[in-house]
Amino acid sequence: MTNQRFDTLDALRGLAMVWMTVFHLVYDLRYFKLVTQDVVRDPFWTWQRTLIVSLFLLCAGMGQAIATAQGQSWPRFWRRWTQVVGSALLVTAGSWLMFPDSFIYFGVLHGLALMLMVVRFTAHWGPWLWLLGGVAIGSKFIFENLLQTGPLVPWADAMNSMRWNWLGWISQKPVTEDYVPLFPWLGVMWWGAAAGAWLVKQQPDWLERPLPQALHALAGLGRWSLSYYLLHQPVLIALVGGVSWLLR
Repeated sequence: MTNQRFDTLDALRGLAMVWMTVFHLVYDLRYFKLVTQDVVRDPFWTWQRTLIVSLFLLCAGMGQAIATAQGQSWPRFWRRWTQVVGSALLVTAGSWLMFPDSFIYFGVLHGLALMLMVVRFTAHWGPWLWLLGGVAIGSKFIFENLLQTGPLVPWADAMNSMRWNWLGWISQKPVTEDYVPLFPWLGVMWWGAAAGAWLVKQQPDWLERPLPQALHALAGLGRWSLSYYLLHQPVLIALVGGVSWLLR
């Protein structure tokens, strides 16, 4: 397999970006008190977030499996990884300026940077990734119960602290604008890698099939997902904030 991008996967990643933009638009409208939807607590919106992050990480896992099958070099991987880490640091800095009491210290890009390394080293494990993904997802709920009512209760404060809550084995969600810990989300990315490896071996035609013209824009967006992720929220905040100021 040549070292190429696949429009179908890029379009799925682009769909995640559009879906995320709609979610963040409503979030920003609520922040500026232009709508009343409770994006933080309403199950309709919290499930939206779960599905958006899941789709994004599934695509990331698939991408790593495909890159591994194509023989992507380590220098190329580390260049991309460095871009993700740098972008995560920018998110932390920007969120600290706007939300100093709930800044983002382990959001989707921070989690992605860590998970990319894990998945890169394990992408060739094939069907075992399905099992590992299930264990990773299940561990979140097991530890939550153990920390709330089980023998790990004395450890709850330590696991809930910023030092360890990036693992995701917590009994209380931290106060932060975005939180995508290692568990359970590594499991989702492992499932994406498992699906990607299966597609490469069993259904390569699905990846290579041409997209309908109407979906080309989504594929283009998916190719620039990192840049778009960094830029869309500042633009939305500026636009929504401007409208809020005009309506005063």
